[in-house]
Amino acid sequence: MFHNPVFRLRCLLAVIVLHGTLLSQSAVAHPAPFSYLDLNLRDGHIQATLVVHALDFAYELGIEDSTQLLQQDRVEMERTNLFNLLRDRLTLRVDNRLVPFDAGQIAVLPSRQSVQLAMQYELDDEPGHLAVQALLFPYDPNHLTFLNVYERGELVAQRIFDPSRLEHEHFTGTNDGRWAVVRRFVPVGIHHIVIGPDHILFLFGLLLLGGSLSSLIMIVTAFTLAHSVTLSLAVLGVVTPPASVVEPAIALSIIYVGADNLLVSQEGRDLRAWIALAFGFIHGFGFAGVLADMDLPRQALGWTLASFNIGVELGQLVIVAFIATGLAAIRQRSAVTSHRITITGSVVVMLAGAYWFVERVFFTV
Repeated sequence: MFHNPVFRLRCLLAVIVLHGTLLSQSAVAHPAPFSYLDLNLRDGHIQATLVVHALDFAYELGIEDSTQLLQQDRVEMERTNLFNLLRDRLTLRVDNRLVPFDAGQIAVLPSRQSVQLAMQYELDDEPGHLAVQALLFPYDPNHLTFLNVYERGELVAQRIFDPSRLEHEHFTGTNDGRWAVVRRFVPVGIHHIVIGPDHILFLFGLLLLGGSLSSLIMIVTAFTLAHSVTLSLAVLGVVTPPASVVEPAIALSIIYVGADNLLVSQEGRDLRAWIALAFGFIHGFGFAGVLADMDLPRQALGWTLASFNIGVELGQLVIVAFIATGLAAIRQRSAVTSHRITITGSVVVMLAGAYWFVERVFFTV
C-alpha cells in the first residue's frame, strides 16, 4: 500500500490540509449575516441589548476598514451615529404606544468581531403587549435578527426577523412552547446550508463520482453523523475551536475532495465515505458557529440545537437529491460527457476551495 503512488499522493494531500489548517489560525471567519437582540422586561422598564457585526455598522456608516469599529475609542466617536441609525430601524410599541429608547453603554466584542449596544425603554405601567419591528440592515437581503425576550431573567420567547417578517408580537406572561422553537429554528438550519456555498460545494464534490444508491447513502450518512456530533459538542461548549481555524479548514476540505476525485479516477478505490466522515467533523464546527454566535441561554439549547440540525439535514437532503439525480441522468445518457463533467467539476471544486482558503486566511477581517 505504501508503495502505491496514488496512496502516497493522498497522504500528501492530507498533510497539506493539516498544515494549511495550522497556518490559518490568524484568520477570522467570514461573518454570518446575523444580529442579536435581547429584551429583558423588568419592573418599570425594558433593558435591551443589541449585538451587531462590525462589518454591518461599517457599511452603514461608510467606514471602509471595519476593524476600526473594534477599537473602543473609535466606537465612542461613532456613538451618536450608531444610536441614530437604530432609532428608525428598531421600534418598540408597548400596549399600542410607541416607546423611544434611551441610549446606554456601548462596548466592543473583539472575539465576535462585533459591537454591543445597550438601550433602555422606560415604562409607565406593567406592559401587556409588545410589538417589535426591526429592519436593521436593508442592504443585505440575507440578514436575520434573532430576538430573545426575557421576563425577570427567564427566557420566555424567541423570534427571528427577516425581510419577509419585520414585526413580532409578545404578550407578557406567556411562554413559547417547544413547537414554537421547532418552527423557528428548522428554517434557520435550512437557510444556513442553502446560503452556504462551501458546504454545498463539498457535497457536490463528494457526489461527482456517482455510484450505487448504497454508496451514496453511506457518504451522506457519514457526513451527517460527523457534523451532528461536532455541532452538538460546539454549541454545548464542550469543544469550541476558533472560527479562524474552522473556516479555512472547510475550504481545504473542498480542495481535498476535488483532488481525491481525480485520484480515484486513476486508482478506482472509493474512500468518499471516510472522507465525508473525517471532514464532516470540521463542517459541524462551521454549522455550530451560527448558534454559538447567538449566545443562547442554557435552557434554550436543547430544542434549538435539535431544530437547527433537523433544518440542516432537510436542506442537505434536498441538495443531495437534486445533485445526485442530475448527475445520474447525465451518466445514463453519455459516459463520455459524465467523465468530462467529473473531471471539470473536480477542478472547479479545487479552484473554489483554494479561492476561499486564500480569502479566509489573508483577506477576511
